[in-house]
Amino acid sequence: MQFFAPTHVYLENDCVRSHKEELLSFGGRAFIVTGKHSSRSNGSLADVLAVLEEDGVPYLIYDEIEENPSVETVAAATEKGREFQADFVIGIGGGSPLDAAKAIALLLANPQEDASCLYEPKKLSALPVVAVPTTCGTGSEVTPNAVLTRHAFKTKKSISYNIYPKLALVDGKYLASASGRLLIHTAVDALAHCVESRLHVKANVYNHMFSEYGLALWHKIIPALTRIADHPETAPKELLTDADYETLMLASTVAGMAIAQTTTSLPHALSYEITYNHGIPHGKACGIFLAAYMDEYAKNQPEDVDRVLSLLGFRSTEEFGAFLRHLLGTVAVPAADIALYADNIMANASKLATYPFPIDRDAIAGILAQSLETE
Repeated sequence: MQFFAPTHVYLENDCVRSHKEELLSFGGRAFIVTGKHSSRSNGSLADVLAVLEEDGVPYLIYDEIEENPSVETVAAATEKGREFQADFVIGIGGGSPLDAAKAIALLLANPQEDASCLYEPKKLSALPVVAVPTTCGTGSEVTPNAVLTRHAFKTKKSISYNIYPKLALVDGKYLASASGRLLIHTAVDALAHCVESRLHVKANVYNHMFSEYGLALWHKIIPALTRIADHPETAPKELLTDADYETLMLASTVAGMAIAQTTTSLPHALSYEITYNHGIPHGKACGIFLAAYMDEYAKNQPEDVDRVLSLLGFRSTEEFGAFLRHLLGTVAVPAADIALYADNIMANASKLATYPFPIDRDAIAGILAQSLETE
C-alpha cells in the first residue's frame, strides 16, 4: 500500500484572501489560466486579482480555456505565458482550466519542448500551480492528472506527467452563481470518482478513507441535488444553503483525493467516447455508466458494491440507476456506436488494467447497451 497527497488544501470561506502570503510565495509573475465567463461571474477571479494587485505582483490572464481543453489550446496559452515570463501558474475554474493550468505549467518550465512532449515518457518538472476550483466535481485541485482533448485521436486522455498543485484554495461561495445543470453534472463527476476509486484494482485501506467518506458526503447532498432536478426553473441559490455549497465542495475535493490514490476506471474511459463524439458534458457522461458498471463488478465482488450502495443510501443498483436518470436524463447514440466504443475500450489497455477482474468485449458492450439508448 502507498499514500501520497502533497497539495496544501484550505477549504473555507474567503480562503484566497486568508492565505494570501502562501499564494504569493510561489513566484513573482503570475499566469492566470481560466475560462471566459464563470470566474468573473462567481467572484473568484476578482478575489485572486485583488491579492495580486495589493502586493504589486505582475499577472497575465489567459481566459480562452474551453470545456474539455485541447492540446492546441494549451500550446497557444503556453506561448502567451512564455512571452510574459511567468514563473507560476494560477488555475481558476472547473476541471478544464485546472487541468489546462497543469499542462501549461509543464510546458512553461521546459521551453525546449513543444506540446508533443505532453504524451511522451520524459522526466520533466512543472512550474508551481495554485488551484482555485469553482465547480464541485473535478477534484483537479488535489490530483496529479490533466486530461486534455486530443483531436488527432478523437478522444480525451490524461497527459503523461503527475502534476499536483502546490496549493488549493477551495471556497464554497463560488458555487452560488452556478446553474443547476452545472451543479448536478459536476457533483455526479465527484460521485463517479468515489465509486470508481472504491471499485478499483488499486483500492486499499488508505484509499477507502477518501472514497467512503466521499460517498457518505454525497449521501448528504442527495436532497439538495434532487431539489434542483425537481425545480429546473428555479435558481439553485434559492434552493440551496451555504452549508449545501460547502458540502458539495468538500465532497468534490475528497473525491479528488480518492482518485489521486487510484486513478479513475471504466466509467470515465467510456465517458470520453460520448463526450468527444456526442458533446455530452463530462459528469453526465460518467454518471450514466455507474449503475451498469456496478452491476458488472457485483458479478465478482458483490460485497464491495453493497458497501457503495449502503453509503449512498440505495437498496439496489436499479434504484441507484433510476435516481441518476432522474438527475441526468438519458443519452442516445446510434446503435453502431455501441460496437465501436466497445472495440475502443478493449484497445485501451491502461484503463482495462484498472478493473480488478478479467473483462471481455461482451461485458463492455453490455455496460454500454445497459447505459445508453440507441437511435
